[in-house]
Amino acid sequence: QVQLVESGGGLVQAGDSLRLSCAASGRTFSSYVMGWFRQAPGKEREFVAAIIWNGGSTYYADSVKGRFTISRDNAKNTVYLQMNSLKPEDTAAYYCAAKTGPFYSGSSRSSSAYNYWGQGTQVTVSS
Repeated sequence: QVQLVESGGGLVQAGDSLRLSCAASGRTFSSYVMGWFRQAPGKEREFVAAIIWNGGSTYYADSVKGRFTISRDNAKNTVYLQMNSLKPEDTAAYYCAAKTGPFYSGSSRSSSAYNYWGQGTQVTVSS
């Protein structure tokens, strides 16, 4: 069992940066694949990024590749999402998620693959 709490969202202008954090409880944090998803009003939840247990591999949606960076600190039970060059279309509620098992290139980009979720943090980017 793991509990996830996101923070760091806010209102920014296009081109600005934000760093989201997700603090996890539990002693087995380092065993989970951690992911970030987002959901805009009226849209389905979509994959943003994921990182394997030791940070050795990261995965990104094409829409954020080159602008966002996912990282983790297992000593602090925390995963981060550094978001640079933000665009209005990045506006959404951002959710942290954890899954057991390995990251599979196809299926692990689906929200249904993740076992645990945070409550979300809102990111709003004005033009």
